[in-house]
Amino acid sequence: MDELTNERIVPGTSLRATAVSVGTSFLGNPPGTDGTPAEAADALARAMFASPFAVIDTSNNYAEGRSETVLGTAVRRDGLPVGKAIVTKVDADRVTGALDRDRVWRSFEESVARLGLEYLPLLHLHDPYTIEFEEALAPGGAVQGLAELRDQGLVGALGIAAGPVSLMRRYAESGAFDVLLTHNRYTIVDRRGEELIDLAAERGMGVFNAAPFGGGILAGRGEAYAYSQAGPELLAWVARARELCERWEIPLHAAALRFSLRHPGIASTIVGVNRPERLTQLQELQATTVPEEFWPELAALGTPPSTLED
Repeated sequence: MDELTNERIVPGTSLRATAVSVGTSFLGNPPGTDGTPAEAADALARAMFASPFAVIDTSNNYAEGRSETVLGTAVRRDGLPVGKAIVTKVDADRVTGALDRDRVWRSFEESVARLGLEYLPLLHLHDPYTIEFEEALAPGGAVQGLAELRDQGLVGALGIAAGPVSLMRRYAESGAFDVLLTHNRYTIVDRRGEELIDLAAERGMGVFNAAPFGGGILAGRGEAYAYSQAGPELLAWVARARELCERWEIPLHAAALRFSLRHPGIASTIVGVNRPERLTQLQELQATTVPEEFWPELAALGTPPSTLED
């Protein structure tokens, strides 16, 4: 079945997603000379709306709010296309670091005002690193704010979106969330996110897996993995993986994407896109065949020396 058009309901939600979702952390960067989104950002938003990918993933703090602003401009002008959904995240106050019940509401209100939407099918708690887990779940905390939004019919489902596996596990086990979004923890060079995917399946939670290229190293862009410089051991492992892919005549980034797509516990894989042509390239990449016989040979390269330690 064609993955580009095959939609599925994300477990724990009523949200329809395709196997690949589009990430917008690049949208609105760099800004124009007056600090507002540049014209190129609108062209990228139009291309996202025209693409076959059903879910567009953004956040209150992406590009200091410009990502949502660009999407909202497109929504107001063209309408949100049938079959498309915009998912966003609540973020801590950029100045004070506050992330309590009141900040969740303000973040939501800022987002829907920018996006021109009254209802969000899924809203994530994003990178809650400025607060302790206990604070988030306490009365007056972030989770209370999220629950209020859902109870008032302003939000459909609640998600937790962060990096460290130990932290994500605590939020997932709290029972407060319907979805988890993990990034850089389930790639061909870091498999530790698999325990989160298994946990989500046990609890009937949906899973979005973001950054299958590890921030670019698996797509041939730079030598950083998950925002940090890759060490010599990881670079050497990636070089061996690239050589293996060349023998199979498979692009390394095609294998990296397929690694995420083939996991049955992942509802959708989020790939950040920074130019309209990348959307076409992403479709081609997704359509690349990776034979099943390839995976045992990849496994034979041994455990990748990830730079992450959480």
